[in-house]
Amino acid sequence: MAEFTMPSLGADMTEGTLIEWLVGPGDRVRKGDIVAVVDTTKSAIEVECFESGVVDRLLVETGATVPVGTSLAVISPAGEEAAGLTPEAPEAVSRKQPASPPAAATTPPPPSASPEAGQSGGTVAATPLVRHQAEEAGLDLAAVHGTGPGGRVTRADVSREAAAERPPSTAVKEEPAGRGRVRATPLARRTAAETGIELAAVTGTGRDGAVRVADVRAAAAKRARTAPESVAGQREALLARPEAAGAGPHKAETGRDAATTVHDAAARLTAMRRTTADLMTRSKREIPHYYLSTTVDLGRAVAWLRERNRELPVPKRLVTTAVLLKATALAARHVPQLNGFWTPDGFGGEAAVHLGVAVSLRGGGLVAPAIRDAADLPLPEVMARLRDLVARARTGRLRASETASATITVTNLGDQGVEAVFGVIYPPQVALVGLGKVVERPWAVNGLLGVRPVVTATLSADHRASDGSTGARFLAALDSWAQKPEEL
Repeated sequence: MAEFTMPSLGADMTEGTLIEWLVGPGDRVRKGDIVAVVDTTKSAIEVECFESGVVDRLLVETGATVPVGTSLAVISPAGEEAAGLTPEAPEAVSRKQPASPPAAATTPPPPSASPEAGQSGGTVAATPLVRHQAEEAGLDLAAVHGTGPGGRVTRADVSREAAAERPPSTAVKEEPAGRGRVRATPLARRTAAETGIELAAVTGTGRDGAVRVADVRAAAAKRARTAPESVAGQREALLARPEAAGAGPHKAETGRDAATTVHDAAARLTAMRRTTADLMTRSKREIPHYYLSTTVDLGRAVAWLRERNRELPVPKRLVTTAVLLKATALAARHVPQLNGFWTPDGFGGEAAVHLGVAVSLRGGGLVAPAIRDAADLPLPEVMARLRDLVARARTGRLRASETASATITVTNLGDQGVEAVFGVIYPPQVALVGLGKVVERPWAVNGLLGVRPVVTATLSADHRASDGSTGARFLAALDSWAQKPEEL
């Protein structure tokens, strides 16, 4: 037996709230499968399983807030009978059943027929992550043709089916309120209930117009942006016409709902800022920082990118940030004293470079998910991973391995017009790189003065793990790699 515990998703995390189980008792899981969604003070995180086997029982109910390290579930090794299975909650049962009529699910296949591809004994063979992906897309797994081993349904199969079934336009005809159940994924329904969003008013982008959780979150974000004005307007109207307070309960209730939403968002942001403040206070109190900076000539990189992007479609074009991120990752591998963690036993270096990237959230706050193995990725893949991380960070779909594994972090405020950033180290890391705005400056090259695009790169480093000489070698390596974009 192995226990699945509440993971630590960062040095600033002491507890987490279990938002959703993606598996139930009796489900087979493999190492790396997404099995749960956990809410921290910063974002909703998809949590992977670190053991392969069968889910024996779930120990924590959805909605519960528990400390890091608390046992969430028990997993039996693969091949063993799951002992002491607890009855599945109706919510979990409904999540696992395919969206086909109950009679069809209980009708045995003809004796001469072999099991359908992707099914085993009437149950679709798929990992919890694939099941979750299908739910998000509004797909019935029983109707998806599996191409994996033994007919198992893979993520590619679900993506292919979702693309084939997606309506050509997102303008989906919606059922009027009160005329039938709105088609939506289970997670979308739960999110709508928690945020007070009316599903009938949300345009679905899933299969057959099904409402997905991303649609609900987009609607909630839109309402949050407009709520302050609407609430203020309603309050002014009530003050101007006191008699309307008794004659218009619906409007007053709408105002309270909007005010509650704004209050909840503000409370979450306050909690996030408090957590960040505590961590940064700890960092400045415990870590003896030293700071270095250098100016990087991006003339060759900008010219190379201009030529390269002429051959690429717009969605795949590269930006200077990708060049600087890859150069930073290679510099961290070249100077390993800055790539790793400070522990009670001293500095512990890491062989792989997992590059944390600070991402500002639209509602406020900051997260720093990691581009794993960044030093080994080709530049186009670094660009693709960056786009993907930013998009998922801002929609609350990050994974545990992306939030807790960064070995060195980069913060880039160039898009805000800042020319130099001297950041605070994110413990237990020992270094943070700051990137500013790319600006044109007079620059001498081979004795000739011209105007070149340059960027200020800074280093905040832990003096316990390294010294100024080591930091200088790191910035020199970053500069050198940024001058050779064709080799990245």
